Amino acid sequence: MSALMTYAPAFPEILLLVGACAIMIADLYVKDQAKGLTLWLAHGLLLACAVVTLALFAGHFALGGKPRLMLGGLFISDLLSHLLKFAAYASTAVTLVYSRRYLADRGLLRGEFITLLLFSLLGIMIMISAASFLSIYLGLELMSLCLYAMVALNRDSALSTEAAMKYFVLGALSSGLLLYGMSMVYGATGSLQLADVSRASALLAAHATERSFLAFGLVFVVAGLAFKLGAAPFHMWIPDVYHGAPTAVTLVIGSAPKLSAFAMAIRLLVNGMPELAQDWQEMLALLALLSIAIGNITAIAQSNLKRMLAYSTIAHMGFMLLGLLSGVVGGNRLSAADAYGAALFYVIVYVIMTLGAFGMLVYLSRAGFECEKLEDLRGLNRRSPWLAFLMLILMFSLAGIPPTAGFYAKLAVFSAAVNAGWIWLAVAAVLLSLVGAFYYLRIVKLMYFDEPADTGPAIDVAGPPEMRALLGANAIVLLLLGILPQPLLNLCFIAIQAL
Repeated sequence: MSALMTYAPAFPEILLLVGACAIMIADLYVKDQAKGLTLWLAHGLLLACAVVTLALFAGHFALGGKPRLMLGGLFISDLLSHLLKFAAYASTAVTLVYSRRYLADRGLLRGEFITLLLFSLLGIMIMISAASFLSIYLGLELMSLCLYAMVALNRDSALSTEAAMKYFVLGALSSGLLLYGMSMVYGATGSLQLADVSRASALLAAHATERSFLAFGLVFVVAGLAFKLGAAPFHMWIPDVYHGAPTAVTLVIGSAPKLSAFAMAIRLLVNGMPELAQDWQEMLALLALLSIAIGNITAIAQSNLKRMLAYSTIAHMGFMLLGLLSGVVGGNRLSAADAYGAALFYVIVYVIMTLGAFGMLVYLSRAGFECEKLEDLRGLNRRSPWLAFLMLILMFSLAGIPPTAGFYAKLAVFSAAVNAGWIWLAVAAVLLSLVGAFYYLRIVKLMYFDEPADTGPAIDVAGPPEMRALLGANAIVLLLLGILPQPLLNLCFIAIQAL
C-alpha cells in the first residue's frame, strides 16, 4: 500500500498511458463507420484522468500545497502541474468535439489521430510535471513526434506533407539547441535535477567565469524555449505549419502544447536558474518585443485566416513573455507570484481563444471546402447572426477589447511589466497591440458590413448541434473571464506561490 501511495502523484500519467494503448488496440477492431466509439472511449479516458487529478489537487490543498518529488527527482507534483493538466484535458476534449465532423468528411477520422493526440497529451503532462532535464526532454520529444505525424496525417496533400517536413526539421533543430544548452548547464552544475541545478547555479553565479559559462548554456536553453513557444525570431515554422496542416490538426498544435511550453519555461528558468534572472529576463525582453512587433505587423498583410492566426499566435506569445520577464526586479522576488501568475492566466486564456477561433474555422468548413480565407467570412451575419456574434466575441478577445478575457489578460501582463520597471516595453506592447487590433476588427467588418461573396452558401452554417453549443460555451467563458477574472487569477497566483 505504501508503494502504491508513493506513485499516486503519477496516476494520471499511468492511467493515460494504459488507456491510450488500450484504445489503440481496441480501434483495430472498430469499423470506420463506428469510429465514434473510439472518440467516446477517448473522452471517457480524459474524464477519468481529470477525476484522478482532481483528487490529487484536493489532497495538495489538504497538505498545504507543498510540492512532492518522486521517481528519483524526475517528477514533481504540485498545484501548478494539476492546474495545467486540467487545462490540457479540457483543451484535448474540446479538440475532439470540434474535429470529429471535419476529420470524418475528409476520411481522416482514424484511430491514428486519436491515439497520437492522446500520446501527445501524455508528453505534455510529463513536461508539466518534469523536475529534471531528462524528463523535460523525454516529454518534449514524445509530444513533438506525435505532432509531426499528425501534421502529415493527410498523406494525399502535398501542402500537409511539406508542412510536416518543415516542422520536423526545424523541430529537430530546436530540440538540438535545447539539448546542447542543457548539457552546458549540466557541465557547470553537475546535476540534471532542477532543484540541484538551482542550488549550484546560485553558488556559481557569484563568480564571473562560472557565470559566463552558465549564461552561454542559458542562451541555447532560451533559444530552444523560444522555438517551442513560437516566439520571434524563432517563429519561422509557425505560419507554414498552421497553414499546411489540416485545420483540425492546427487546432491541436495551437492549444495544449502552449501550456507545456509555458510549464517548461517556468521549470527551467524560474525553478532551475533563478539566480540568472537578470540574464534570461533581458533575453526574454528582446524576444517579447520582436514577437509582438513581427506578429502584429505581418498579420496585417495576410489574406489566409490560418496564417493570420499563426502570426497572431506569435504576438500573443510575446505578450505572455511580458509576465515571465517581470518576476524578479533587481534580485527582489516580492512581485514574482503576481507576474508569473499573470503569465499563467494569459496562457490559459490564450488557449481558450485559440480553441474558439480555429474551432469556428473547422465548423464553417465542409467536405471539399476549407474555410480559411478572409473572403469566406464576408457577410456571415446575414447567413448566421449567432455564429457572427460568437466570432465577434473571439476577435474582440484576441484583440484585447473589453469586456472579454483577452483584455484583462493583457492588462495583467502590462501591469506586471510596469511594476517591474519595463515601462518602455509595456508602452511599445500597448502601441503594437493597437496595430494588431486592425486585423481582428477587419474580420468583424467583413462579417457585418460586407455583402456575401456569392449567392450560394460558401460556408456551412448548419453544423453539428453539439459543436454549435460548445462554440457558444467557449465564447461565454471568454466573456465571464473578462467580467469576473479574479477566481482564475487567484488560482494562478496560488499555484505559482506554491512552487
